[in-house]
Amino acid sequence: MPGVHNAATARLVERCGFDAVYVSGAGLSNATAGVPDIGLLSRGEVAQLAGYIAKAVRIPVVADADTGFGGPREAAQTVRDFERAGLAGLHIEDQVFPKRCGHLGGKELLPAREFCAKVRAAVKAKRDAGFLVVARTDARAVEGFDAAVTRARAYLAAGADAVFPEALETEREFREFAKQVRAPLMANMTEFGRSPLLGVRRLARMGYRMVIFPQMAFRVSMKASEACLRDLKRAGTQRSWLGRMQTREELYDLLDYDPSKASWPG
Repeated sequence: MPGVHNAATARLVERCGFDAVYVSGAGLSNATAGVPDIGLLSRGEVAQLAGYIAKAVRIPVVADADTGFGGPREAAQTVRDFERAGLAGLHIEDQVFPKRCGHLGGKELLPAREFCAKVRAAVKAKRDAGFLVVARTDARAVEGFDAAVTRARAYLAAGADAVFPEALETEREFREFAKQVRAPLMANMTEFGRSPLLGVRRLARMGYRMVIFPQMAFRVSMKASEACLRDLKRAGTQRSWLGRMQTREELYDLLDYDPSKASWPG
C-alpha cells in the first residue's frame, strides 16, 4: 500500500496496479500544511483531505488517524467521519498527544487500558462491518518488544481488526512478532527509519497482510522538484527537464479528462 499525500498520486497508485492505497498522516501534514507530523491537522481537515483521495480511486483507501484526535468519544467520531468520507479503514496509535513520528525518540504511551477503551469505542462506532480499525502500538521503542506483543494482544481482545507494530528494529523482530500475534498485521517500510527495508513477499511469508510505504512517493517527488527548481534558478529555463515531466496529455489521461468535451465525468 503506497502512501499518498493527494488524490492525483492515489490515481497513480491505482493505475500502477496496487490493490489499495494508504493516506500518510505525515504526508498530509508535510505536503498540505508544511508542518511536521505531530498531529497539527484537525480531524475535519484529515477527513476532508483523505476523502478527496478516496473519491478519486476505486481501490480501498486506509488512512492514518494519529491518536484518534482525542479520547474514546473522539475516536468514535473519527471512525464515523472517515466512513462518511469514503475510506475503507484507519489506524489509531497508542501514543499520547502531541504524538511524534513513530521512528523518532521521545515518544510517550497511553496506559494500555486507556487505549483499549479507545479501540472499543472506535470499533463500536463502525456502521460498516467491513471498515477496518487497525490498532498501532509504538511500544517497541518505549517499553520493549515484549510489551509491544502484550499490548497488541490486548488491543485485539478489545476488538481491533488488525495490529500495526511500529518501528520494529530487525527482521527477526518482524518474524517473531508475527509468530506471537496471530492476527492481520500491518508493516511499515518507511525509509530512513528504525526498521529494515524488507520486501513485500518476505513480509507476506511471515504473515503480514498490509505493507505501507508512507512517504516514498512524497520523498521522491520532493527530491526531483528541488533538483528541477535549482536548475531553473541557475539556467532560467525548464527545457532540459521536459523529458522528465508528466505531459499535459498524460495528466489529462490520469484525470479521465477530455478537454474536447463540454463537461468532465469525474
